[in-house]
Parts: sequence; C-alpha cells; structure tokens
Amino acid sequence: MNNIEKKITLYLLSKKGLDVLTYLIESKKSYLIKNIVVGIDKNVQNDYSSDIINLCKNNNLDYYFKKDQFEEGNFVIAISWRWLIHTKNYLIVFHDSLLPKYRGFAPLVNALINQEKFVGVTALKASDNYDEGDIILQESIPILYPIKIENAIEKISALYKSICLKIFNLIETCKEFTSYKQENEKASYSLWRDEEDYKINWNLDSQTIQQFIYSLGYPYKGASSLMNGSKVRIIDCTIETDVNIENRDVGKVIFMKDKMPVVVCGKGLLLLTKILDDNNNELYLNSFRTRFE
Repeated sequence: MNNIEKKITLYLLSKKGLDVLTYLIESKKSYLIKNIVVGIDKNVQNDYSSDIINLCKNNNLDYYFKKDQFEEGNFVIAISWRWLIHTKNYLIVFHDSLLPKYRGFAPLVNALINQEKFVGVTALKASDNYDEGDIILQESIPILYPIKIENAIEKISALYKSICLKIFNLIETCKEFTSYKQENEKASYSLWRDEEDYKINWNLDSQTIQQFIYSLGYPYKGASSLMNGSKVRIIDCTIETDVNIENRDVGKVIFMKDKMPVVVCGKGLLLLTKILDDNNNELYLNSFRTRFE
C-alpha cells in the first residue's frame, strides 16, 4: 500500500481544516493526498489560510485556490468549506452538526446560542440539496455552558480528525463506504448569519446574552451593540448578582467596576470585561450615563 497512487483532494478552510491536515501529516497519511484547495474567508478575524499554505509548503503538498485550474483526486473531502464544489468525483462533506439537525449555515454557532447539550460532526455524501446526503460517519460530544466558540471549535476539531482519519483508512484499504439515509422528518435548518445577527438583545436574560457573546467571539468578529450611538464589540463578560431595579431599562449601566460597566439585562446583570471599538482598541468607561442598545 505504500506505493498507492495519491487520490484524495482536500478542500480546507479555518482552524478545523488546519487541524485535520496537521493530524493527517502526523499520522503519516499525507502520501494519500493528491492536492489541497485552500479557502480564504475575509469575514472572520483569522481564516488560517496562511497556516494551511505554510504547512503545505513545509510538507511538499501541492495546493491551489478555488479559482485555479487543477486535477482532482478520485475522492474529494471538504473540511469547513463554505462554497459549492463542482466535481464528478466522490465528494464527502464535513458538517458541524448532528444531521439532520442544523442543516445549512453556521450550525455550530447556532447550536451554541441555543445551548444544545450535544454538538458534533457529520461526514456525508454530497447531495443536490445542501446537507441532505447519506451519512457516512457521525460523532458527538457533550457541552457544558457557558462555553466560548474558540473552545467549542477545539473540541469538535478532535472529531474532525477522528472521522477524517477513519475515511482515509477506508480509502487506503479500498473498502466500501457504508452510509445511511437521514431522517428528513427530524430535520431542522440553520440560517446564514450577517452583521445584523451579531447584535445583542439586552431584553434577554444575562445567561442567554453571555452565551450569545461567547458564541460569536474569536475567530468571529464578536457580538455587537451600540454604546451611546457608536458600534462596539463585546468580547468578554461575567454574570453579576441581580438587584431590585425600579423601571428596569435594559441596556443602561447601573454600576462600574474598574472602568468596566455592569449592564442591566431583561433579567440579571452583566459585567462587560472587554469592549472593542471598530479599530480593535479596548475601551474603558468613565461615566455611568452610558446606554447599550
């Protein structure tokens, strides 16, 4: 098998793509890789494309970008990929949910916002309608809240590595893929997210808002709010003990702790421990008379 022809093309994006490629190299499976397509996503703080490219260079792996012309391997595997892939070869897509739940966009973010007890990864056959293909492998892990998105990505990256290695072993040994159809009646859909979806709703309770903030942190832009009319990013926060408030006006600052505001929520209080402006400069407050909305 050591002389097996390289036959796998990997479409890679984000830290999950980087982690999978690193793991395959460490597991001495890189000789099965024909080439790699590197994704670039300018909508996140770090898309890890430079790290993936450097890893390819250091390990003599051919890499391309999605607009380039190149010959694909017999098998195509998409890791954290955001775009359509047009191929006649066997295409396996990795999806950040326990399908058939959370078909579609930003499934991990939405699952964390909803505080699902389990999250996971599904490897499935590509289908004409997105995320409806037969399931090849699926793994899950329990989640304790609150949890930051960066930590959740680390956890499911382990699942990505585990599943991808199993698929590589199947391809290497020329074994048939077994799969099963999804239960469509149990399906749910996860909508795409844009800048509007970063806005904090201060009418919600403090625990829900905290998890919303944690779910949109690095490598994403961070949850947003208007502070006295100017947009800011709320990066970190802690829950404070609530007090009896007459005429509860949500979004107003009620206390200050080391120039950081304690904000009134629909239920509970939230201490904002890291606030950034549009230039990623950290902000501190000097006045109680501040409103977040």
